Amino acid sequence: MVHTGYHANIGAAAKLPINRSQPIMGFCPVVLPVPDRPVNLEIRVTVPATGDALPIILLSHGQGRSNYLSSLEGYAPLAEFYAAHGFAVLQPTHLRSGFLQIPGPPGNEMWWKGGADDMVSILDNLDTIESTVPGLKGRLDHSKVSVIGHSAGTFTVGSLLGFSNTDPRDGSVYYQPDKRVKAGVYLAGLGSGGSSMSENGKKMVPFYGGEFSKMEGPALVVYGDDDASPHLSSRGPDWHADPYTQAPGSKDLLTLKGAKHGLGGISGWDAGETMDESPELLGIVQRMTWAYLKSQLYEGDKSWEEACEAFARLDKGTVESKK
Repeated sequence: MVHTGYHANIGAAAKLPINRSQPIMGFCPVVLPVPDRPVNLEIRVTVPATGDALPIILLSHGQGRSNYLSSLEGYAPLAEFYAAHGFAVLQPTHLRSGFLQIPGPPGNEMWWKGGADDMVSILDNLDTIESTVPGLKGRLDHSKVSVIGHSAGTFTVGSLLGFSNTDPRDGSVYYQPDKRVKAGVYLAGLGSGGSSMSENGKKMVPFYGGEFSKMEGPALVVYGDDDASPHLSSRGPDWHADPYTQAPGSKDLLTLKGAKHGLGGISGWDAGETMDESPELLGIVQRMTWAYLKSQLYEGDKSWEEACEAFARLDKGTVESKK
């Protein structure tokens, strides 16, 4: 019997094209001392066991209520998949992680600025990371960098691509894009602030006044049409599509039928906080996001075009695009 490497219940996701998988290796933690950071920056590195000129994915975890998933210990279903199909995945434990339990200072509650800061530190220290991980030296392509975030992790994605945040309390503006990041993926991400926020949301994240008019970097926005978030927004699931509908430049929108906030189980294997666990839905998210980033990072690559054509035949959702 030939082992496919994928769950027997992957279903329609198997019809989405993907390159051949390969063995992977992981190293954890890579520890980077960062000035003025309360604790060292710790990173999990997951890469193909062989191959050079590896494109990079910076993976930003969500918040959630689990003890470990909101850290470098989470998101194995994504990190391992991307690595098996040719990417180097670098995922830090952000200061807002429930694993650390470090309160943010006034003005930076939940360390909301820290996600992007962590990724900048990682990009500034790629040579150190390569030298620390056995067998990795000289294998990363520093020119091909992308970022993926889930839920609260999409604040990291947006910040690196040109999203801006105006703190409703004092009008201070946060805007710090990084041109080294060539493309991003929003997974069940944050929509706009202001009138879109629920009263509870304004209390939970009083600093949030996000808007997308300057977010010009290419991005794929993924959300489930059953993912209402009344704890944050007074609107329905379409709130998660705001980074597509309101941002300029090249954007794509993947809307998944029946999906909730966990998008089939991206945050961890058999994770209790996933309300829509599905190997099929997870497989769709894995393959579609992989295809998008591959085509964004490699000019002329047809992976995204081919994936969209195959996805259109599945009746599992819709894809929209704008330039």
